[in-house]
Amino acid sequence: MTARFRELRGQKVVLRPFGADDVSEAYIGWLNDPEVTRFSNQRFRTHDRASCEAYLASFEGSDNLFVSVRDAADGAAVGTMTAYRNAHHGTCDVGIMIGQRDYWGGGYGQEAWDLLTGWLLSEGGVRKLPAGCLAPNKGMVRLMERSGMHLEATRKRHEIVNGAPEDIVLYARFAD
Repeated sequence: MTARFRELRGQKVVLRPFGADDVSEAYIGWLNDPEVTRFSNQRFRTHDRASCEAYLASFEGSDNLFVSVRDAADGAAVGTMTAYRNAHHGTCDVGIMIGQRDYWGGGYGQEAWDLLTGWLLSEGGVRKLPAGCLAPNKGMVRLMERSGMHLEATRKRHEIVNGAPEDIVLYARFAD
């Protein structure tokens, strides 16, 4: 990977590396909120400060990114993003969680996604960005499609949600 991630600014959000000070009660609360995690495998875990600090530590010394999504107007934490980079293949699997529900539907997630994925494709040394989600996560599907990603595959009836099998949809975007 070529460039080092420091900070990206948009009109609505600022993206910066997630640090120890970001392991807040609000962040831990997002991870334990069944509405926030309803389409994530985080819904099967209970998080506390120690589990969150261990997750943050897992990024040390790696090319992977753990990103804090902040409101550009007041600096409030509104979510997180991850970018798992594989330098051997030039790929980077990206994920996002807007945990502060007041920000849902306001374009914050889209701007954050576009900022980080744009940077990864232009300066981050990535040739392909894969991402995926459960098919009923319509907001995430729209976000990926609006960002220029295309459906690559569907894993039929792959995970159980509310007692019923659901598809996982896999999207991707190439640098060229």
